[in-house]
Amino acid sequence: MEKKYPLPPFTLETALEKIQLAENAWNSMNPEIVSKAYTVDSEWRNRNEFVNGREEIVALLTRKWQKERNYKLKKEYWAHTENRIAVRFEYEYQTADGKWFRAYGNENWEFDENGLMRKRYASINDLEIDEKDRRL
Repeated sequence: MEKKYPLPPFTLETALEKIQLAENAWNSMNPEIVSKAYTVDSEWRNRNEFVNGREEIVALLTRKWQKERNYKLKKEYWAHTENRIAVRFEYEYQTADGKWFRAYGNENWEFDENGLMRKRYASINDLEIDEKDRRL
């Protein structure tokens, strides 16, 4: 059976570790690496898209990082329970025409007993910024 440590039930320490691992994976901008943290039938809501399973996760992230260049993400702990973690995040990216954006949002995560994320619900808003205003 596939496992992704740390496993639930989460403590504050293991929730923080799980968040850092997720941040590192997303900053790799590698859809295959990111997808391995999710169950094969994982459910996502990402903005206005509903995604099911690793294949669709890889497809969504491939499209995302073709549009969002120079991507850099920071996740922050919000709360946790035994098998759930909530985070706030911000990330910055540049479009093909050179414009910079900062995206803000919240994610609610639910994990199975093997530490794989089975549900991810993300609410995200974008704000155009000047390059001089970048923080990440």
